[in-house]
Amino acid sequence: MGTRCIAKETLKNTGFNYTLSLINGKYKMTILYTLMEFEIVRFNEMKRYIGDISYKTLSAALKEMEADHLIARKEYPQIPPKVEYSLTERGKSLIPILDGMCEWGDKNRL
Repeated sequence: MGTRCIAKETLKNTGFNYTLSLINGKYKMTILYTLMEFEIVRFNEMKRYIGDISYKTLSAALKEMEADHLIARKEYPQIPPKVEYSLTERGKSLIPILDGMCEWGDKNRL
């Protein structure tokens, strides 16, 4: 194995810390996982899949993730409004990390 990313720097200057800053939050990884599984999801579907998240918290997390270019928001000009969310290419690049976390959890669940 090569040199660890924090061997010569402080943790705040590492790729690990940057990645964590994008996915940190109570529901962000759950949102990513939901979009990974279902690909295109509307707001109320996302709320149902996640369950115990408030509308305000879900809305805020989605806005942050859109600003970080992890998810795409597509709004359709119709009444009632229709908005769909999906992973961007940047968001899709996190799939191996999420898969690894799922595998680890399956193997190490107590």
